[in-house]
Amino acid sequence: MALTHEFSRRRLLAGAAAFGGGLLLPGKAPAYGGAKPFSGVTLNVSTFNAPFARILTKWLPEFEEATGARVVYDTPAFPVYNQRADLELSTGGAAYDVLNITFIYSSRWIGAGWFTPLDDYIRDANRTPADWDVEDFLPGLRAPESDKAGRLYGVPWTVDTFISGASRFDLFKNAGLGLPDTTDELVTALKAVHGKEKVAGFVTDNHYGWTFVPFLQAFGGNVFRNPPDDLTPVLDTPEVVAAAEYFARILKEFGPNGVLSYTEDQALQALQNGRANYSAIGQTYLSQVGGPNSKTASTVAYSPVVRGPAGRFPGVATHGLGIPAASKNKDAAWAFIQWALSKKNTRRAIVEERYASPTRRSDFESAEFKRIATVNGYDLSEIIASAVDLAARQGHMKYRTVPVYPQVDQQLNKAIANIVSGQLSPKQAIEQAQAGSITDLRRAGVAI
Repeated sequence: MALTHEFSRRRLLAGAAAFGGGLLLPGKAPAYGGAKPFSGVTLNVSTFNAPFARILTKWLPEFEEATGARVVYDTPAFPVYNQRADLELSTGGAAYDVLNITFIYSSRWIGAGWFTPLDDYIRDANRTPADWDVEDFLPGLRAPESDKAGRLYGVPWTVDTFISGASRFDLFKNAGLGLPDTTDELVTALKAVHGKEKVAGFVTDNHYGWTFVPFLQAFGGNVFRNPPDDLTPVLDTPEVVAAAEYFARILKEFGPNGVLSYTEDQALQALQNGRANYSAIGQTYLSQVGGPNSKTASTVAYSPVVRGPAGRFPGVATHGLGIPAASKNKDAAWAFIQWALSKKNTRRAIVEERYASPTRRSDFESAEFKRIATVNGYDLSEIIASAVDLAARQGHMKYRTVPVYPQVDQQLNKAIANIVSGQLSPKQAIEQAQAGSITDLRRAGVAI
């Protein structure tokens, strides 16, 4: 990549010391003796386009100047990235040295042996200083980037958690209510606030394979019998039917007109413009309701996703930087990952760029992150970190990283749409989703 920023090595090292990060660039590692170890190396990196990727792109000249490597950083849109990466990895191509390990593909890509285990790099003092501290990354985010033996393949760089919030919490307070904590309390609250001042009570996005599952699990259901070992779909249970009936009801009775067509962006706009009130959706969207462009920034309130009869099951998704097995520049690739996700740079992203999706516990607990994550008086850092820790303890996100979840995801999308539109009863729609999932999984070679 062409240099766009003038680099000051002294300033960089001084900054590292100030953050207590110690070694941040491989050029200072003992094996390299402070020289530029990767002069002449072209490092090909690709992730999907996202805030942290854009931040790293700005800082690349620093890495290039310190190591001598030239970095070509490609950031296509999310679906394009996944198609390209899957094709490249499945054919054993060596075009990339660092790739994002996408959450929903992590089991497929890691299980197939398409990425390099990072443990040897992390344990090697000549390659990684002790204070780089892999244990600082939240365990719940490292788990999906690891194999069954616990070997780490991707270092988490972003997280999205399923949280709840009310853009017009003033209407809740006028009704004498706080934010709901249970599925029953949510219905009670929506009955009280729906239609007040022409504001719809509830909205979420129409990717129901993501937004419905926390309710499905809260009612005691699951997607597979025992993922990843037993991928038999278990959608046709009374618990899943009850959850589908509940979820479709709050969409149908309390959603805005055309709620089935709402994407994440449209749901966010409805919340920001005060056309919809309560939502359960990813934190990267819901946090923006408290942003400077929102008409409801002064009335928004936040809480964890509601719990049901079986408990609380917030969705958690993460993505990690990894090294393809076929890469010809693995040492340089690890140096890049280590630099990109050093304590110094992850904290710097928060301080200088207001990065809102850190993955290190030390960042979550920092005063700097709490300052930007406190929205209208609500500390989102605690809600997010608690959701990640809960997912790690319960293991309820295992359903989402199995290779065949995308097929079931589509079945759930259709099921909820059919119920809300009145085309099928909850029982009929869920039975159809179960049968369709079994057919799709058998076609994919899953023994059921």
